[in-house]
Amino acid sequence: MENPKLGHLLIISFMLMITVAAAAPTWSHSICRGKKQITTFHFYVHDVRGGPNATLYPVASAPITADSPTRFGQINVFDDLVTAEPDISSPEVARVQGTTTSADLRVRAVSMNMNFFITAGEFKGSTISVVGRNAVSDAERELPVVGGTKAFRNARGYAITKSYSNDVATNYSVIEYTIYVTSTKL
Repeated sequence: MENPKLGHLLIISFMLMITVAAAAPTWSHSICRGKKQITTFHFYVHDVRGGPNATLYPVASAPITADSPTRFGQINVFDDLVTAEPDISSPEVARVQGTTTSADLRVRAVSMNMNFFITAGEFKGSTISVVGRNAVSDAERELPVVGGTKAFRNARGYAITKSYSNDVATNYSVIEYTIYVTSTKL
């Protein structure tokens, strides 16, 4: 026969997990294991490549860039809004700032150097540094997390990114990011 006290404990534990999950922000979640902290972020980057509110600007190019189907040699600098939901009017949770360089002669791929500067929540003021090759035409891409600051000092991990939407007419893209970060608990 099942122990009624054990059943009650399981129900109470389950209700506590639901309460904690409901209170936590939907765009970040952390688990602490010993001295390690594992944090997951899920948010949306708004990349505006033209118009009066542009957040990405070309700053240099190679002599072959204009004739290259991959825009080889194009260097851009960006400062993009990051929100909790794909709608640009949803709450800001971070900014992502950095550079992209079109670095492949055969396929559309960029070398990225970017820093997610967290502007809301528990990790406000911390950064996560992501670098690597991003084959933008692939459905899903993986980039390494190579460090960070404050709560993410000595961080390691990876980011999974995919294009959520792209409006060619307005030069506006929404890129979905899920970042998995392991750092030393301070």
